[in-house]
Amino acid sequence: MEALQDNNADIESVGHQANGRQPLTESPVKLLYGVQGTGNGHISRAAAMNKALAAQGGYDVTWVMSGRPKQKLMCCDKYEWYRGMTFATRNGKIQILDTIVGNNVPQFFRDIGSIPLDDYDLIVTDFEPVVSWAAKKQGRETLGIGHQYAFYYSMPVAGKNIFSEMTMKYFAPASNNVGLHWHHFDQPVLPPIVDMHSVSLDQQPVENKVLVYLPFENQDALVKMLSEIPGWNFYIYHADMEDYNNGNIHTRTISRTGFKNDLVTASALITNSGFELISECLTLGKKILTKPLHGQIEQLSNARALSELGYATVTSKLDPKTVSGWLDSDTTIYRVDYPDVAAAIASWLDKRDIVSIEQLSSELWAKTSVRKISL
Repeated sequence: MEALQDNNADIESVGHQANGRQPLTESPVKLLYGVQGTGNGHISRAAAMNKALAAQGGYDVTWVMSGRPKQKLMCCDKYEWYRGMTFATRNGKIQILDTIVGNNVPQFFRDIGSIPLDDYDLIVTDFEPVVSWAAKKQGRETLGIGHQYAFYYSMPVAGKNIFSEMTMKYFAPASNNVGLHWHHFDQPVLPPIVDMHSVSLDQQPVENKVLVYLPFENQDALVKMLSEIPGWNFYIYHADMEDYNNGNIHTRTISRTGFKNDLVTASALITNSGFELISECLTLGKKILTKPLHGQIEQLSNARALSELGYATVTSKLDPKTVSGWLDSDTTIYRVDYPDVAAAIASWLDKRDIVSIEQLSSELWAKTSVRKISL
């Protein structure tokens, strides 16, 4: 739930022999690719996969997005949109009752029944429920590619309850799972798909610049709290913010380019425990303070994994004492160099009956390196 909304401006239909390369088969593989639009990380992964599939060639892709109002996707016209399902949050917590009331279940079932799948050779879902359940209803196999599918393996897990377990199991089920995580944990999962191609990585970090992305928190309370911490400049991104500078507070509206430039030039990040943004921070070697979304098993489990790996500082509260103490502390940060996972998956999709996910996982983790950076 990271990387910023207008990442999906890069998601366009992939057609035939993109970039002049030869197709993998004599005719393009017709691919239906569902993307859960609620989380910005899903959209960022889709942007990376779109580029990789186009570069690989041989795919004719139809993108399906759901989970966010269409007018808030800020995307091109080359995708199909459905209302889908999403979660209601308030003040850093999932609101179960609001989630139940806010989702239009009859419309969801109508959408499931409206997608014809006979023309597609391959169906992929990144935790997108309309495509997942349409395929299940029509007896079609699906390939789940995303972070949530890592939890079908033995991973660090926290925050289990009936609601969270049912969500992970039934929200967007897939016949076969390609999980993504920061570490393999001795399981056949893949490293993260990281999309940092749109920004210059040559920019140097600015001392005392902190990027803040906490979309589930009360933004007024957040601004007030951070304004009480002197000596640091906080760049706070949120969809409801306007670009404004006031002392050490710099609020910013959602902007893909602006956000990623601020990410590269920041010396530290404060965020929730979404997967994609923290993946980007690990590739850049940033100091991370993370507060998981209360009641969300994925984020609570991510926080546990980060703590076990030593990749970030995890907190359950945000106040001036906690934040300033973390900012002023000496710590060790990690820079993780991941391979181009999107390109590897695009190449593997047409060879998955020949190359196992175990083999692909082993090859990609062998290309991953971790470096400690002392502060």
